[in-house]
Amino acid sequence: MINRITGATQFAHNMARQPAAWLSNTRVSAKGVLATAQHTLTIVGVSALIMMAVLFVRPELAKDLSNLLNRAPEAETEPVVVPPLSELMEAPSSAPVASAEPLTAEERALLGTKKQQQWVTSWLSKRYRVAGDAANMLVSTAYLTAREIKLDPLLILAVMAIESGFNPFAESPVGAQGLMQVMSKVHHDKFQDMGGTQAALNPVANIRVGSLILKDYVTRGGSVEAGLKSYVGAAAFEHDDGYGSKVLAEYQRLKMVSAGKKVPTITPVMAAVPAKPAQPLASAEKSISGTQIAGL
Repeated sequence: MINRITGATQFAHNMARQPAAWLSNTRVSAKGVLATAQHTLTIVGVSALIMMAVLFVRPELAKDLSNLLNRAPEAETEPVVVPPLSELMEAPSSAPVASAEPLTAEERALLGTKKQQQWVTSWLSKRYRVAGDAANMLVSTAYLTAREIKLDPLLILAVMAIESGFNPFAESPVGAQGLMQVMSKVHHDKFQDMGGTQAALNPVANIRVGSLILKDYVTRGGSVEAGLKSYVGAAAFEHDDGYGSKVLAEYQRLKMVSAGKKVPTITPVMAAVPAKPAQPLASAEKSISGTQIAGL
């Protein structure tokens, strides 16, 4: 009986001690959590202070961080498809096109043979470092334009060579544009049928308008030299600073190339030669060397 009472008393005593032990353990755990939280807040606070100090010393980092956080989502970009060369070089509706009518003797002389055009294209491509396809397009356009307006295609190509070096996007400080350096603001009326002056950088439109201007100047000047002098804007001056001589020298090289002769693509540097005076009207039918320029 006594043992039972003693056992019950011990059990009751143990049951009474368990809440106290639980409370004690709970207090220890709470202290640990509070200590951990305190340490964490201390670390965060110190890091924030360090970050603020860095951003104060390096304000550009704050700007970069702000841009990074506020950056708008990038819009999906479509891949750029490069159009074919034929589309880039597409002629306007009023550009010269090959006619189905039989060619006259003069037109055959202006167009030359396919082989001659190939020789000229290859030589110009090497001399001015123009891609073969682009050079072929420019030479073909020059020949077709020449046939339409009755002007030597080699003279057109010679002007293109001296004016722009066959760079279709060339532009001078005074506003001359494109392959033949046409003053589109002055000759804006000639671009009306081709979409306006913005077509000045279209290679086909530029060749056509430049050739028409050149033809008009040659006709009014009475000679190729006088026409070139007007084309370069030196009609009111005594000399054209050798511009006409440069064009005609390139013309003579192209003449030899089209005849199948071997002509160096690199011209040796020579001393400057004074510009020759314009030929009188009576001798307008002959070039500087006495050879006939087709179509004139």
